Amino acid sequence: MDVITIGDAMVSLNPQTKGPLRFVGSFDRKVGGAELNVVIGCSRLGLETKWISRLGKDEFGRYIYNFVRGEGIDVTDVEFVEGYPTSVHFKEILEDGSGSTYYYRLNSPTTTITENSLSVSQFEGAKLLHITGVFPALDKDKNIEVIKKAISLAKEQGMLISCDPNIRLKLWSKEDARMALREFLPFVDILLTGLDEAELLFGTDQPAEMIQASKDLGISYVAIKQGDKGSIGYHNGEFIESPPVKPKKVVDTVGAGDGFDAGFIYGVLQHWPLEKILRFASTIGSMVVSVSGDNEGLPYLDDLLVQLGEKELIER
Repeated sequence: MDVITIGDAMVSLNPQTKGPLRFVGSFDRKVGGAELNVVIGCSRLGLETKWISRLGKDEFGRYIYNFVRGEGIDVTDVEFVEGYPTSVHFKEILEDGSGSTYYYRLNSPTTTITENSLSVSQFEGAKLLHITGVFPALDKDKNIEVIKKAISLAKEQGMLISCDPNIRLKLWSKEDARMALREFLPFVDILLTGLDEAELLFGTDQPAEMIQASKDLGISYVAIKQGDKGSIGYHNGEFIESPPVKPKKVVDTVGAGDGFDAGFIYGVLQHWPLEKILRFASTIGSMVVSVSGDNEGLPYLDDLLVQLGEKELIER
C-alpha cells in the first residue's frame, strides 16, 4: 500500500446550469470528499491506495462505495452504518467557474469511527498517511483523537505523514482549526497548504516566514498553493517559486487543491527533485479546473504525461 487516508465522502450534486443556486432546478449526481479526492488522484496515477471511512446504509452510501471500489481503491476498512445518512452537498457554480458549497453532513456516518476502529494491521507496509482538517472538523472532540491514533500507528510503521489543512470555516472556527492542526504539525513530513491557511496557522502572510515556521516544526516538504499565481515549495534547503500552469478553460475550481496534493505526494514517493514535483502537481491542478466535478478532472498518468509533453498522443 502506498497511500492511506481517513475521511468523509459525500454525494455531490452539481448544478446543470451556472448561477445562484436558488435558480438551479436540476443537478448531476457525483461523488466528493477532500480526503477521498486525494486518494482517487493517487490511484489514477498508479499508486496503491486505501480509504478508511463509514457510509450510511442507504442508496447514496452504496453508490459511493461502488464508485470508490471502481477506482481501484482498497475499501476493506469502509463500513455501512445504520441510522446515519450518507452526507450530501450541493455546489453553486458561477459563470467565472467560482462558486460556493452547501453541506448537509450533520450526523455523518464517520462520527462512528473511534480510536478503537484503528489497528496496526491497517497500516502495515504502507508508505504514507494523508490527513486533512476536514475530518477533524466534523466532530472535533472525537475525530482529533482518531487522527492522533492514526498518526501514532503510521509513525510506528515508519510512514510519512502528509497534511492539507483544508480549513472549512463552515465546520469550525479559525481558533479551533488552528489549535487542532497545530497539534498535528510536529508529526507532519509534507505540508500542502493554501496561502490563507498557512497565514492562519503561522500568524504571518510572508511565505518565507511560513516555511521557516514549518522547518522549526521538523516538516521536510512544504508546498504553498496559490491557485492561478502558482506555488511555492521548500525541501532540504531549496526554496522554489513555481509558475502557474494555465488551464485550457476554467470550468469548476473545486478539487484543484486535492489534485495538486495527489501530484505532490506522487512526486515525493518517486523521489523526484522539488521543481519537477511542483510542476507535476500544478499541471494536475490545471487539468482539474477544466472539468466539472470534484474528481472527474483528475488525470491518469498517461494523460498527464501527454499534457506535460513527455508522451506523444496518438489519436488514430
